Amino acid sequence: MSINATAKPTNLLDWLSVLETRHSKEIDMGLDRVSGVKSKLDIQYQCPVIMVAGTNGKGSTCAMLEAILMQAGYRVGLYSKPHFLDFNERARINGVPVGDADFVKVFDEVEAVRGDTSLTYFEFTTLAICKLLADAPLDVVILEVGLGGRLDAVNVIDADVSIVTSVDIDHVDYLGDTREKIGFEKAGIFRTGRVAICSDPQPPQSLIDHAIEIGADLRLFGRDFNYNGDKQQWNFAGREQRRNSLAYPSLRGANQLLNASAVLAALEALRHQLPVGAQEVRTGLVMVDLPGRFQVLPGRPTVVLDVAHNPHAAATLSQNLDNMGFHAYTYAVFGSMLDKDIAGVIGHMKDKIDHWCVCDLPLPRAATSAQLLDSLHSAGVVEDKEHSLQKFSNPADAYAFAMSNAGENDRIVVFGSFLTVAGVMRARKNAQS
Repeated sequence: MSINATAKPTNLLDWLSVLETRHSKEIDMGLDRVSGVKSKLDIQYQCPVIMVAGTNGKGSTCAMLEAILMQAGYRVGLYSKPHFLDFNERARINGVPVGDADFVKVFDEVEAVRGDTSLTYFEFTTLAICKLLADAPLDVVILEVGLGGRLDAVNVIDADVSIVTSVDIDHVDYLGDTREKIGFEKAGIFRTGRVAICSDPQPPQSLIDHAIEIGADLRLFGRDFNYNGDKQQWNFAGREQRRNSLAYPSLRGANQLLNASAVLAALEALRHQLPVGAQEVRTGLVMVDLPGRFQVLPGRPTVVLDVAHNPHAAATLSQNLDNMGFHAYTYAVFGSMLDKDIAGVIGHMKDKIDHWCVCDLPLPRAATSAQLLDSLHSAGVVEDKEHSLQKFSNPADAYAFAMSNAGENDRIVVFGSFLTVAGVMRARKNAQS
């Protein structure tokens, strides 16, 4: 039922508290409820919409799109998730987070029309942000999918260009336990007659088959677009557009050129509606910023923040750590959800870590630090004169221990969950204030 008028929240924090507890399930797959409320809200876009799904790389791809399009002078709306410190991070207009008052206003609009329809936190906030962006005077909207694609709440919107960045094993309880099953779910964001991009070098056949079956304009990495480069610069080649002598993205990491290629393939598809010059692409790639994705903080010891929480992302993180140069010892601040492939993540990381600081996270579905220790033991990680295992009740305490024990030539890697990285971000912010 709707909130009683006298009890309706009047500020953002109260609204979010209500939404966190209102629906019986945290994740409730399906689009029927969301579609019904969307129709009542009359959400319609008067500008191109780009939708981005994928196991990993979604956030980087959205951030590069936003940076380049803003450099080109366009008014850009972005919906991304989850947030690290403030809910406002989830919606940006021209790079600026939406303010509390605007969120409260649009939450009130959703509440006024939903009637008896029960919505999860994610569904309610997704509808609100989609409505907010649809009503804003924008030239382009970028929407990041949450989980999967086909049944994700964002998929009630029809995108002009859809991007699937990568397909790997994650969220198996909801999406399936093979790349083929997951590929089909992610391909659910594709639309008949519209551009569908996949930058995974080995796309599942299920994704290709679905795009063909519905008549999408499928563009695959290696077939319809590609890149090459040297240590100084790189080049993009699409179906009808080439871009040469490009700067490397400021985002660090081994897969960023794959993500950047998907971005340029999307801009190629929209070149008549949203023309973007070569210099605007170069500047946008250099200016792009995205917290928590192989983010190397200034100072010593070296601190790396990375939201790697599945084996595919952990493999990339491991490769990126190898490319960093010498560090005497590496400390890990590691927390994870229990439904993740913890053994798979540890398998990619265990040879890179000397000292493990595992931590509890503030969600019931998180793995406990004791469970993480058991997983490390099962993976063959042992304590000796140069290796240690410690458990902590939260990421802040784990990080504080690592900082107090690491030398200036050591490295601290914070990973395993958005909540792990967010906990350390918050602790650093509190220490600076």
